[in-house]
Amino acid sequence: MLGQDVARAAGAVGYTRAQLDVTDRRAVADAIGSGDVVINCAAWTDVDGAEEHEDEALRINRDGARNVAEAAGTVVYVSSDYVFDGTKREPYLESDPVNPLSAYGRTKLAGERATAEANPRHLIARSSWLFGAGGKNFVETMLGLGPEVRVVDDQVGCPTFTGHLAEALTELARSEDFGVHHLAASGSCSWFEFAREIFARTGSDTRVEPCTTADFPRPAPRPAYSVLGSERDGRLPTWQEGLDAYLGVRV
Repeated sequence: MLGQDVARAAGAVGYTRAQLDVTDRRAVADAIGSGDVVINCAAWTDVDGAEEHEDEALRINRDGARNVAEAAGTVVYVSSDYVFDGTKREPYLESDPVNPLSAYGRTKLAGERATAEANPRHLIARSSWLFGAGGKNFVETMLGLGPEVRVVDDQVGCPTFTGHLAEALTELARSEDFGVHHLAASGSCSWFEFAREIFARTGSDTRVEPCTTADFPRPAPRPAYSVLGSERDGRLPTWQEGLDAYLGVRV
């Protein structure tokens, strides 16, 4: 989702996984020049799957990130709100301590650190709860269910439209404001509140009821509160505006 939107927003070349495996250091060095600005969207994104395959997730999220950072002139590494444990209960800032709960979160944090160590001209962009065209996402999952669904109401974050994030990443890549940035939709909601808004804005008569995380246990623990704030100028349009934008372009 994000890679396709970044390629469109930047008007740039985008490599698919089949075209460039970021874990292949020599291939990365051959594909990327020392003067290139690279937005690294390659990632292991299966949060639950990483619990049993952390080594493989590390190969992509850490080692692949290092390969890209070493080859690039400037690198933007896309990271996650899951580097936080969710206990703060107010928006996380770039300078807040990290403490990932899951294997996925640990591998994304390892990618941040590998990127920073490999290239001083790095921009680490943490985002949250991505949805967009061109891939499986929460909006489409909800619209495929019914007539009644139960959705967790005790996890709170910032649903972020990849179209908006791609534009922000492209702008960030043109800057020299190196370091960590939080780029997520303005505002916050629970998954239940997000689902309720999806059904309302599409005119669906699907009934949605709240439930707890404990009602639907998953292999990977999620932070209960992973809202991203910023000490920089890192706010995107609201998540509701993102939802409207996505509904306007979805096929």
